[in-house]
Amino acid sequence: MPSASNLALLLGPAGMVLGAIVASMVGICLLVAFILARRALRHRRFRQREERALAIRGSWEAIVSGKIPPERWRFHPIDREIIQSILLDALEVAAPEQAEPLRRCLRRSGLLDAVIYEARHLRGWGRNNALLALGRTRVPEAIPALAECLSDSDDVLRQDAARALGRIGMPQAGVALLEALIGEDLHIPPAPLQNALLNCCRAEPRVLIPFLRRANDRVRPVLARVLGEIATADLGDDLLLLAADPLPEVRASAARAMGRAKPKSALPALAGLASDPEWFVRLRAAVALGELNDPLGIPLLIAALCDANRFVRLRSAAALARHEEHLGEILGLVRRTGDRYAMQALISELERSGGILKLINALVDPQQREISREALLDTLRAGTQRLLLDALAHHGNWRVRLSVARLLARSDERDLAPEIERLAGASRSPREQRVMRWLLHQLRTGGAAGQRTERVPA
Repeated sequence: MPSASNLALLLGPAGMVLGAIVASMVGICLLVAFILARRALRHRRFRQREERALAIRGSWEAIVSGKIPPERWRFHPIDREIIQSILLDALEVAAPEQAEPLRRCLRRSGLLDAVIYEARHLRGWGRNNALLALGRTRVPEAIPALAECLSDSDDVLRQDAARALGRIGMPQAGVALLEALIGEDLHIPPAPLQNALLNCCRAEPRVLIPFLRRANDRVRPVLARVLGEIATADLGDDLLLLAADPLPEVRASAARAMGRAKPKSALPALAGLASDPEWFVRLRAAVALGELNDPLGIPLLIAALCDANRFVRLRSAAALARHEEHLGEILGLVRRTGDRYAMQALISELERSGGILKLINALVDPQQREISREALLDTLRAGTQRLLLDALAHHGNWRVRLSVARLLARSDERDLAPEIERLAGASRSPREQRVMRWLLHQLRTGGAAGQRTERVPA
């Protein structure tokens, strides 16, 4: 029988092709066999894990309480992985009284020590997973190991360590972040850093103050933004110092903090910030004045309503619209400024927020009638004819419709006559037609004579 080498020589080039085909078939068969074997092993492993997870769930209370000693599952890889995953998931949603038994189980079983060891000595994705797991434990013992990773050369590892400290959410974790930040050992993007500091310092915002005083110009705006979100009223004097900071970003954050914390000294400080050279500082000051909702701040908001920056005007108008009980006075003060852009900004905000409709409804209130009339006359001259005409034609209260008719009769807006004629033609009742005809007569003849009657035909 000829050997394989003799057969190859006999076949020549065809033998090389045949050998390549045979080698390809063998490789394909081996690859298919490997895939099938791998799938079988994974199926077996997943089934084992599901069986163990079901058994562990059945005895979960005994595992947490310690009736089942940790020695029975601690050194079994699948059981340890399942129990650690369940413990961390439970800690994410547990109330404070429910979380303490879970943390005791972590400490008693040695799982916490094992994760801390992995966070310090593993490399690659295993170490990153260990860091994130430490953050989910929310225990103070994890802070030193996470703080060590803040000075690591790996950018991803530093970010994971900062996120983990933020998930712990304790002031001690915030101090570790701040010390690394002040020491210029921490170089991560501002967004994850701010989120971590917010979670850690929310319970004790005063932790930020000493570090703010020591921070350089690169770090101070970040810390000021965090303080602006969580400031409390007892930080009044410290916020005044921030309001005088040379960096505009810090001054803007100080204005935001005063609006949230509402200290006693907020109004004088915001008065200075409302005239700051930087437009976004003035914007923050206007927003903060609106959050204070103090009538003493109305003159400051009216001055901001005349600002050269459009965004400052809009925010000031939104803040003024919240002073519903002083709308008549506010409209009069804005009219005296002679700034038509300021009046337009305020009227637009009142239309958006429903303030005009509240003034229209107040026309039937004897205590607010005169103030509402003067305010609506100001808004009418600024361009709210459409709203008043709509109220005249469609308001559900006929007394309000009559009051709007009297108001329009007192105005000198003769340009409304064509629209009122159209409404008169569309009126469905004799009363509405009589009111519209009376209003047309008053607009056409009353303005020239300077006199007009307040009696409206019923």
